[in-house]
Amino acid sequence: MRYEDLRKNPEIMAYINKGDANLGVLGYTDHSQIHTTIVAEHAAMILNALKYPKHDIELVKIAGFMHDIGNAINRVHHAEYGALLANDILKKTDLPLEDRVIIVSAIGNHDESTGGAVDPVSAALIIADKTDVRRDRVRSTDKAAFDIHDRVNYAVTESKLKIEPEKNVIALNLQVDENICTMYEYFEIFLGRMVMCRRAAEMFGMRFKLTANGRKVL
Repeated sequence: MRYEDLRKNPEIMAYINKGDANLGVLGYTDHSQIHTTIVAEHAAMILNALKYPKHDIELVKIAGFMHDIGNAINRVHHAEYGALLANDILKKTDLPLEDRVIIVSAIGNHDESTGGAVDPVSAALIIADKTDVRRDRVRSTDKAAFDIHDRVNYAVTESKLKIEPEKNVIALNLQVDENICTMYEYFEIFLGRMVMCRRAAEMFGMRFKLTANGRKVL
């Protein structure tokens, strides 16, 4: 089982699409294939920059692409549901048991309410997921209908995740339109996620740094 093959799997795509549709009805931001692809690629970028083996990079791409399939069942405990669904799907492939266990563990631990980094694959997945903050995650551009999650994401006009091994730093650099969202509102929504990123970065012996509009805020 390769990442590129997995992206064409109709069962996985059905869960991603249904989960995203459910969250759209419930008022959440984008959790479509766009989000899962960004997470997979950014997680791979992290491990690649830190010189992890190609095998681990392949595993984190698979985990990243599948990490939100549990939303098709329910948003609450979606990480745990997603891990169980992923296990069932991956059982049908030629993926070795040891690799499958690493993937489902990463998926099951990616939510800040119940999980945390337990190994490099889960750490890279967490950082990639929690740093996907961008304007086009907002489903509607009707600002009158925005809730705080919409305002925070819409206010981010530029987002860059940088891995700097020589400085032992993983940095999220944001440009935020503070006329749309204050930094207080950003931290009201994202503080728990940023703390999770900091702990995940520590798994690599690195620091997590957040800057907004050129100012260090974490």
